[in-house]
Amino acid sequence: MTYSKQIDVLEPINLSEHLEKVELYLGQVCQIAGISKMQLDYWTNKAQIPTKGKKQRIYDIDALETVMLIKQAKDKGLNLGAAIEAARRFRTAHDQLPAHEPLPQ
Repeated sequence: MTYSKQIDVLEPINLSEHLEKVELYLGQVCQIAGISKMQLDYWTNKAQIPTKGKKQRIYDIDALETVMLIKQAKDKGLNLGAAIEAARRFRTAHDQLPAHEPLPQ
């Protein structure tokens, strides 16, 4: 098979279709979100962020999004309780919108 024919058999991959399969360890979530392990552990307990794993917490993509929303709210000056509530409300509003509809400003 020649090089050009090899390329012709390939199609673009939509990674967003596979994100629900991603599982991240605590250190990876910390690195992505830019927070310490102590912060993530505290936020996970306080916000009741669901995790998998027994010896080590494993976070899915939804948990990562929640952590990043909390971090964003904290960076904008909200205290932790308000940041958790803002993240919950954002997630609820976002989950109720059709996939093609933009978020309200």
